[in-house]
Amino acid sequence: MICKICNNSENNTPYQVKEMMYGSREIFNYFQCPKCGCLQIEKIPDDLAKFYPNNYYSYKAPTSLRHSKPFKFYKNRLRDRYSMFKKGLVGKVLYTLSPKDSHPILKQVNPNENSSILDVGCGNGKLLLRLADMGFKNLQGADPFIQNDTTLENGVQILKQSIHKVQGNWDIIMMNHSFEHVTAPQETLNSVASKLSEDGVAIIRIPTVSSFVWEEYKENWVQLDAPRHLFLHSIESMKILAEKAGLKIDGEVAFDSSAFQFWGSEQYKEDISLFDEKSYKVNKSKSIFSKSQIKEFKKRADELNKNKQGDSAAFFLRKA
Repeated sequence: MICKICNNSENNTPYQVKEMMYGSREIFNYFQCPKCGCLQIEKIPDDLAKFYPNNYYSYKAPTSLRHSKPFKFYKNRLRDRYSMFKKGLVGKVLYTLSPKDSHPILKQVNPNENSSILDVGCGNGKLLLRLADMGFKNLQGADPFIQNDTTLENGVQILKQSIHKVQGNWDIIMMNHSFEHVTAPQETLNSVASKLSEDGVAIIRIPTVSSFVWEEYKENWVQLDAPRHLFLHSIESMKILAEKAGLKIDGEVAFDSSAFQFWGSEQYKEDISLFDEKSYKVNKSKSIFSKSQIKEFKKRADELNKNKQGDSAAFFLRKA
């Protein structure tokens, strides 16, 4: 067991983890490196594609409220546009009445409408669809696992490509919960660095082992998601990868975990898969949780994020 992040081979801790999203319960060997903290799969499956069936959640065609609920769509659009760009009097009123930030992580890098944004591992393009509706004009997606190149209803292109094949330089490169799926994280981050504009920023959102929930649940941690999540990074392992790619972590890491870390992990602990009929995701009324428990999970998630111990985090990377 040699760590693919820092090459350490001593005192790595092994774990046996079951596939629990679909409930096959097939066992996969992982290990955590004591030097950089990265938790990683011991051997990447040769047939990895079979664990991403056609009904995998990120491949479902995105839906917009534009046609089904046009009033709600335009209300949200005006509010979100004001939230991001501080433009629009009506949007300002709506935001004052309901101060909700739909994309708080992206907002932290202060983009403008003309910022060129590449979403890597974008799946069906749901996020790109919403960003275009908000007013962003220069968007593109890339995902090597989609069936074909596609164009969303608002004109945004999604290419069946890896980051290595993408052309051009970008002001913002996003990887929203896709970096943990890549087979070669260092090479991937090297390509990200090469395609950033001089003042560009990469936003890498991932589940992280630098969290309370990993330490609490270990093999039952819902975001371990064997075998799809190949590398579960720590803050230290991300620093190592960034430095090797000529990047640096800019500012503080933003923790944005949710109640999912608790109810999902508790379900796995009770041998309830994510898509089981008793899962909170599938049927809330048949789940093992009361409304008060879910409310408490949400409260605990907020507290963990404030204390930088949530199980999901965003890293902002710029050229060193």
